[in-house]
Amino acid sequence: MTMATWQELLRDDARTMVMGIINATPDSFSGDGVYADSETVGAAVALAEAQIAAGADILDIGGESTRPGSDVIDAHTEKSRILPVIEEIRGRHPDVALSVDTYRAEVAAAALDRGADIINDVWAARADPDMASVMAERGVPVVLMHNRSRPNAVLSEGRIGGEYIGAAYSHVVDDVSAELAQLVDELLAAKVARDQIALDPGIGFGKTVDQNLALLRHLDILKARLDLPFLIGTSRKSFIGRILDLPVEERLEGTAATVAAGILQGADIVRVHDVREMVRVVRVIDRLKAVPSNGEVAG
Repeated sequence: MTMATWQELLRDDARTMVMGIINATPDSFSGDGVYADSETVGAAVALAEAQIAAGADILDIGGESTRPGSDVIDAHTEKSRILPVIEEIRGRHPDVALSVDTYRAEVAAAALDRGADIINDVWAARADPDMASVMAERGVPVVLMHNRSRPNAVLSEGRIGGEYIGAAYSHVVDDVSAELAQLVDELLAAKVARDQIALDPGIGFGKTVDQNLALLRHLDILKARLDLPFLIGTSRKSFIGRILDLPVEERLEGTAATVAAGILQGADIVRVHDVREMVRVVRVIDRLKAVPSNGEVAG
Protein backbone atom coordinates (compact mmCIF):
# COMPACT_ATOMS: atom_id res chain seq x y z
CA MET A 1 0.00 0.00 0.00
CA THR A 2 1.51 3.34 -1.03
CA MET A 3 0.38 6.73 0.15
CA ALA A 4 2.04 10.09 0.72
CA THR A 5 -0.55 12.07 2.65
CA TRP A 6 -3.09 11.64 5.40
CA GLN A 7 -5.73 13.01 3.06
CA GLU A 8 -5.28 9.92 0.87
CA LEU A 9 -5.88 7.65 3.85
CA LEU A 10 -8.59 9.73 5.54
CA ARG A 11 -10.60 9.87 2.36
CA ASP A 12 -13.95 9.63 4.12
CA ASP A 13 -14.29 12.54 6.56
CA ALA A 14 -17.39 10.96 8.09
CA ARG A 15 -15.59 7.80 9.22
CA THR A 16 -13.13 7.60 12.08
CA MET A 17 -10.14 5.34 11.37
CA VAL A 18 -9.31 2.55 13.82
CA MET A 19 -5.63 1.76 14.41
CA GLY A 20 -5.00 -1.64 15.97
CA ILE A 21 -1.98 -2.14 18.21
CA ILE A 22 0.51 -4.95 17.55
CA ASN A 23 3.05 -5.04 20.39
CA ALA A 24 6.01 -7.24 19.39
CA THR A 25 7.42 -6.79 22.90
CA PRO A 26 7.74 -8.88 26.06
CA ASP A 27 6.80 -6.01 28.38
CA SER A 28 3.73 -4.21 27.05
CA PHE A 29 1.92 -2.30 29.83
CA SER A 30 -1.38 -3.75 28.67
CA GLY A 31 -0.26 -7.35 28.90
CA ASP A 32 -0.90 -8.00 25.20
CA GLY A 33 2.68 -8.23 23.97
CA VAL A 34 3.19 -11.06 21.51
CA TYR A 35 6.97 -11.35 21.81
CA ALA A 36 8.04 -14.92 22.56
CA ASP A 37 11.27 -15.63 20.67
CA SER A 38 10.61 -17.76 17.58
CA GLU A 39 6.84 -17.58 18.12
CA THR A 40 6.75 -13.80 17.72
CA VAL A 41 5.91 -13.63 14.03
CA GLY A 42 3.17 -16.22 14.20
CA ALA A 43 1.54 -14.64 17.24
CA ALA A 44 1.75 -11.14 15.78
CA VAL A 45 0.34 -12.24 12.45
CA ALA A 46 -2.52 -14.06 14.18
CA LEU A 47 -3.31 -10.89 16.12
CA ALA A 48 -3.11 -8.83 12.93
CA GLU A 49 -5.47 -11.21 11.14
CA ALA A 50 -7.97 -10.93 13.98
CA GLN A 51 -7.76 -7.14 14.02
CA ILE A 52 -8.18 -6.85 10.25
CA ALA A 53 -11.19 -9.17 10.39
CA ALA A 54 -12.62 -7.01 13.19
CA GLY A 55 -12.38 -3.86 11.06
CA ALA A 56 -8.99 -2.26 11.77
CA ASP A 57 -8.00 0.32 9.15
CA ILE A 58 -4.36 0.60 10.24
CA LEU A 59 -2.06 -1.73 12.18
CA ASP A 60 0.57 -0.07 14.38
CA ILE A 61 3.55 -2.37 14.95
CA GLY A 62 6.06 -1.62 17.69
CA GLY A 63 9.07 -3.41 19.12
CA GLU A 64 9.92 -1.27 22.16
CA SER A 65 7.50 -0.73 25.00
CA THR A 66 6.61 2.80 26.07
CA ARG A 67 5.37 1.39 29.38
CA PRO A 68 6.50 3.56 32.34
CA GLY A 69 9.66 1.99 33.70
CA SER A 70 10.27 -0.21 30.65
CA ASP A 71 13.79 -1.10 29.53
CA VAL A 72 15.36 0.71 26.59
CA ILE A 73 16.50 -1.61 23.81
CA ASP A 74 18.89 -1.02 20.92
CA ALA A 75 17.98 -0.58 17.26
CA HIS A 76 19.16 -4.07 16.32
CA THR A 77 16.84 -5.68 18.87
CA GLU A 78 13.95 -3.47 17.83
CA LYS A 79 14.41 -4.36 14.16
CA SER A 80 14.71 -8.06 14.93
CA ARG A 81 11.31 -7.92 16.63
CA ILE A 82 9.32 -5.92 14.10
CA LEU A 83 10.78 -6.36 10.61
CA PRO A 84 9.76 -10.01 10.15
CA VAL A 85 6.30 -9.14 11.47
CA ILE A 86 5.87 -6.22 9.06
CA GLU A 87 7.13 -8.29 6.15
CA GLU A 88 4.80 -11.19 6.88
CA ILE A 89 1.71 -9.04 7.37
CA ARG A 90 2.47 -7.03 4.24
CA GLY A 91 2.84 -10.23 2.23
CA ARG A 92 -0.55 -11.47 3.39
CA HIS A 93 -2.36 -8.12 3.24
CA PRO A 94 -0.98 -5.83 0.53
CA ASP A 95 -3.80 -3.30 0.97
CA VAL A 96 -3.83 -2.79 4.74
CA ALA A 97 -2.11 0.34 6.07
CA LEU A 98 0.86 -0.50 8.32
CA SER A 99 2.39 1.91 10.80
CA VAL A 100 5.73 1.51 12.55
CA ASP A 101 5.79 2.70 16.16
CA THR A 102 9.39 3.86 16.62
CA TYR A 103 11.47 6.92 17.46
CA ARG A 104 14.62 5.66 15.74
CA ALA A 105 15.36 6.77 12.17
CA GLU A 106 17.26 3.58 11.38
CA VAL A 107 14.33 1.42 12.45
CA ALA A 108 11.78 3.58 10.65
CA ALA A 109 13.71 3.42 7.37
CA ALA A 110 14.10 -0.35 7.61
CA ALA A 111 10.41 -0.78 8.41
CA LEU A 112 9.42 1.31 5.39
CA ASP A 113 11.68 -0.85 3.23
CA ARG A 114 9.85 -3.96 4.48
CA GLY A 115 6.40 -2.57 3.74
CA ALA A 116 5.34 -0.09 6.43
CA ASP A 117 3.45 3.00 5.23
CA ILE A 118 3.38 5.31 8.26
CA ILE A 119 5.84 6.45 10.95
CA ASN A 120 4.33 6.88 14.42
CA ASP A 121 6.94 8.62 16.59
CA VAL A 122 6.16 9.14 20.30
CA TRP A 123 9.02 11.67 20.50
CA ALA A 124 8.00 13.58 17.37
CA ALA A 125 11.42 13.36 15.65
CA ARG A 126 13.20 14.88 18.66
CA ALA A 127 14.77 11.70 20.05
CA ASP A 128 16.79 10.92 16.92
CA PRO A 129 18.37 13.77 14.90
CA ASP A 130 18.01 11.75 11.70
CA MET A 131 14.29 11.03 12.01
CA ALA A 132 13.05 14.26 10.41
CA SER A 133 15.27 13.60 7.39
CA VAL A 134 13.84 10.10 6.99
CA MET A 135 10.32 11.50 7.21
CA ALA A 136 11.09 14.14 4.59
CA GLU A 137 13.00 11.86 2.21
CA ARG A 138 10.45 9.05 2.31
CA GLY A 139 7.44 11.35 2.04
CA VAL A 140 5.15 9.09 4.09
CA PRO A 141 2.39 10.00 6.56
CA VAL A 142 3.73 10.57 10.07
CA VAL A 143 2.26 10.97 13.56
CA LEU A 144 3.91 13.45 15.92
CA MET A 145 3.06 12.92 19.58
CA HIS A 146 3.27 15.50 22.37
CA ASN A 147 5.42 13.99 25.09
CA ARG A 148 6.66 15.55 28.29
CA SER A 149 7.17 12.24 30.06
CA ARG A 150 10.43 11.61 31.88
CA PRO A 151 11.76 8.04 31.96
CA ASN A 152 12.70 8.29 35.63
CA ALA A 153 9.53 10.10 36.75
CA VAL A 154 7.31 7.05 37.16
CA LEU A 155 4.69 6.24 39.77
CA SER A 156 3.66 2.63 40.33
CA GLU A 157 0.65 1.62 42.41
CA GLY A 158 -0.12 -2.07 42.62
CA ARG A 159 -2.96 -3.14 40.38
CA ILE A 160 -3.28 0.26 38.71
CA GLY A 161 0.24 -0.18 37.34
CA GLY A 162 2.84 2.39 36.36
CA GLU A 163 2.26 5.85 34.99
CA TYR A 164 4.39 8.83 34.08
CA ILE A 165 4.18 11.61 36.65
CA GLY A 166 2.42 14.66 35.28
CA ALA A 167 4.53 17.63 34.19
CA ALA A 168 3.84 21.23 35.18
CA TYR A 169 1.62 23.17 32.77
CA SER A 170 0.41 26.75 32.93
CA HIS A 171 -2.70 25.71 31.00
CA VAL A 172 -2.55 22.19 29.61
CA VAL A 173 -4.64 22.80 26.48
CA ASP A 174 -2.82 26.02 25.57
CA ASP A 175 0.59 24.57 26.38
CA VAL A 176 0.07 21.36 24.42
CA SER A 177 -1.36 23.34 21.52
CA ALA A 178 1.67 25.64 21.44
CA GLU A 179 4.13 22.76 21.74
CA LEU A 180 2.45 20.77 18.97
CA ALA A 181 2.58 23.86 16.77
CA GLN A 182 6.31 24.08 17.46
CA LEU A 183 6.74 20.41 16.51
CA VAL A 184 4.93 21.03 13.24
CA ASP A 185 7.15 24.05 12.50
CA GLU A 186 10.27 21.94 13.12
CA LEU A 187 9.12 19.26 10.70
CA LEU A 188 8.12 21.81 8.07
CA ALA A 189 11.58 23.37 8.37
CA ALA A 190 13.04 19.90 7.78
CA LYS A 191 11.06 19.72 4.50
CA VAL A 192 8.33 17.36 5.72
CA ALA A 193 5.16 18.30 3.85
CA ARG A 194 2.29 19.58 5.97
CA ASP A 195 -0.12 17.05 4.48
CA GLN A 196 2.11 14.23 5.74
CA ILE A 197 1.54 15.26 9.36
CA ALA A 198 -1.01 14.05 11.92
CA LEU A 199 -0.83 14.93 15.61
CA ASP A 200 -1.32 13.08 18.88
CA PRO A 201 -1.85 15.02 22.15
CA GLY A 202 0.03 12.32 24.06
CA ILE A 203 -2.64 11.13 26.46
CA GLY A 204 -0.87 9.51 29.42
CA PHE A 205 2.58 10.86 28.63
CA GLY A 206 3.53 13.36 31.33
CA LYS A 207 -0.04 14.34 32.24
CA THR A 208 -2.22 13.92 35.31
CA VAL A 209 -5.68 12.35 35.19
CA ASP A 210 -7.34 15.75 34.96
CA GLN A 211 -4.87 16.98 32.34
CA ASN A 212 -5.60 13.92 30.19
CA LEU A 213 -9.32 14.54 30.54
CA ALA A 214 -8.91 18.22 29.68
CA LEU A 215 -7.09 17.33 26.46
CA LEU A 216 -9.85 14.88 25.52
CA ARG A 217 -12.60 17.33 26.40
CA HIS A 218 -10.99 20.12 24.39
CA LEU A 219 -9.52 18.19 21.48
CA ASP A 220 -11.73 20.32 19.24
CA ILE A 221 -9.74 23.38 20.30
CA LEU A 222 -6.45 21.71 19.37
CA LYS A 223 -7.87 20.70 15.99
CA ALA A 224 -9.22 24.17 15.26
CA ARG A 225 -5.90 25.81 16.13
CA LEU A 226 -3.64 23.37 14.29
CA ASP A 227 -5.88 22.32 11.39
CA LEU A 228 -4.37 18.85 11.06
CA PRO A 229 -5.68 15.29 11.57
CA PHE A 230 -5.56 14.05 15.17
CA LEU A 231 -4.93 10.59 16.59
CA ILE A 232 -5.77 9.71 20.18
CA GLY A 233 -4.42 6.78 22.15
CA THR A 234 -6.32 6.23 25.38
CA SER A 235 -6.66 2.45 25.26
CA ARG A 236 -6.37 0.75 28.69
CA LYS A 237 -4.26 3.60 30.07
CA SER A 238 -3.61 4.26 33.73
CA PHE A 239 -5.75 7.41 33.96
CA ILE A 240 -8.76 5.19 33.18
CA GLY A 241 -7.58 2.78 35.86
CA ARG A 242 -7.34 5.61 38.38
CA ILE A 243 -10.82 6.90 37.59
CA LEU A 244 -12.37 3.43 37.91
CA ASP A 245 -9.89 1.91 40.37
CA LEU A 246 -9.44 -1.02 38.02
CA PRO A 247 -6.43 -2.98 36.67
CA VAL A 248 -5.47 -2.90 33.02
CA GLU A 249 -7.44 -6.00 32.04
CA GLU A 250 -10.70 -4.38 33.26
CA ARG A 251 -10.60 -1.09 31.36
CA LEU A 252 -12.62 -1.96 28.27
CA GLU A 253 -15.66 0.14 29.16
CA GLY A 254 -13.50 3.05 30.30
CA THR A 255 -11.60 2.89 27.05
CA ALA A 256 -14.88 2.89 25.13
CA ALA A 257 -15.97 6.05 26.94
CA THR A 258 -12.74 7.88 26.11
CA VAL A 259 -12.82 6.73 22.48
CA ALA A 260 -16.38 8.03 22.12
CA ALA A 261 -15.49 11.33 23.79
CA GLY A 262 -12.44 11.79 21.58
CA ILE A 263 -14.39 11.18 18.38
CA LEU A 264 -17.11 13.61 19.41
CA GLN A 265 -14.39 16.23 19.89
CA GLY A 266 -12.88 15.59 16.48
CA ALA A 267 -10.43 12.67 16.61
CA ASP A 268 -9.76 11.27 13.15
CA ILE A 269 -7.94 8.09 14.28
CA VAL A 270 -8.22 6.06 17.47
CA ARG A 271 -5.38 3.73 18.49
CA VAL A 272 -6.74 0.74 20.41
CA HIS A 273 -6.00 -2.77 21.66
CA ASP A 274 -9.58 -4.08 21.60
CA VAL A 275 -10.32 -3.59 17.93
CA ARG A 276 -13.59 -5.52 17.64
CA GLU A 277 -15.24 -3.68 20.51
CA MET A 278 -13.88 -0.25 19.61
CA VAL A 279 -14.89 -0.57 15.95
CA ARG A 280 -18.44 -0.97 17.22
CA VAL A 281 -18.11 2.11 19.42
CA VAL A 282 -16.65 4.10 16.54
CA ARG A 283 -19.41 3.18 14.12
CA VAL A 284 -22.14 4.24 16.53
CA ILE A 285 -20.47 7.54 17.39
CA ASP A 286 -19.78 8.28 13.72
CA ARG A 287 -23.48 7.74 13.02
CA LEU A 288 -24.37 10.02 15.95
CA LYS A 289 -22.12 12.75 14.57
CA ALA A 290 -23.92 12.48 11.23
CA VAL A 291 -27.26 13.54 12.73
CA PRO A 292 -28.01 17.14 11.68
CA SER A 293 -27.45 19.69 14.43
CA ASN A 294 -31.03 20.94 14.09
CA GLY A 295 -32.33 17.45 14.84
CA GLU A 296 -34.20 17.15 11.55
CA VAL A 297 -34.01 13.62 10.14
CA ALA A 298 -35.81 12.56 7.01
CA GLY A 299 -38.67 10.11 7.55
